[in-house]
Amino acid sequence: MNPYRSCKEAIDACIREQSFAVAHLYSDEKPMNMHIHDSYELYFSISGGKQFLIDNRFYSIHPGDLFFINQDESHHLTQIDSQVHERIVLSIYPDYLKKFSTEMTDLNYCFSCRPAATGHKLTLNAEEQKRFLSYIDKISAPEGYGSEILELSAFLELMVFLNQCFRKNAQSAEASEEKEKPLHHAQVDQILAYIDGHIQNPLSLEELSAQFYLSSSYLCRIFKAATGTTINKYVTAKRIALAKALLREGHTVNESCELCGFRDYSNFLKAFSKAVGISPKRYAQGTA
Repeated sequence: MNPYRSCKEAIDACIREQSFAVAHLYSDEKPMNMHIHDSYELYFSISGGKQFLIDNRFYSIHPGDLFFINQDESHHLTQIDSQVHERIVLSIYPDYLKKFSTEMTDLNYCFSCRPAATGHKLTLNAEEQKRFLSYIDKISAPEGYGSEILELSAFLELMVFLNQCFRKNAQSAEASEEKEKPLHHAQVDQILAYIDGHIQNPLSLEELSAQFYLSSSYLCRIFKAATGTTINKYVTAKRIALAKALLREGHTVNESCELCGFRDYSNFLKAFSKAVGISPKRYAQGTA
């Protein structure tokens, strides 16, 4: 498997083939805005980076950091420092891991389990980083006879290894979590929690300003400074994630539009199609 040079290309290939795809990226690729997609994502930082927003939680990024992002979790690389930000992004179709899981070994564990201490982030030590990159090399290297078997074998070894690391580092992540707290802006944390709890409501800027006794300009400024995105884009991303879940549960497009907080169907159709790549109706048909 040749690594992709675009995160979007890797995601598209992963979903199209219903398996997995690797992207090897540098800072010369513009980071995606707040986005959601139907695949798991493993995000490994080789160098550079600075700050990540996953759902409503902020994480600093350092070389050796590995992030586990579940399907439908909104995420966004909010800040990049002046260095080259080299990273590996592995997109995985969720049902693909289920094929190879057993009663004793759940390969989805690192995505489905979210301990408070661990969150989405795992910091690999030097030896673990070498092993991770060696598996990526093995996945990327095979050609010719037996290549698909060798590729799959390396991928499964990688997932077993990562789940072992995920479990082993649960306790040590407590100290890492404490280091993340200074990045949190207390007011923005409250705003994010309020938005998440009232996502089905209109959520106008005026309402948020009144709720937190802040001027609209100040509210927008601190939100953008802390998250790297606007309030409107964040709300839209959360609503699209909810709409996708509703459609998968069997709700109609109109019901999903209303229940996820959109008051205008045409705006819902446009926002959903732009974020997901297909219309709500086609999405619902594909998940039926």
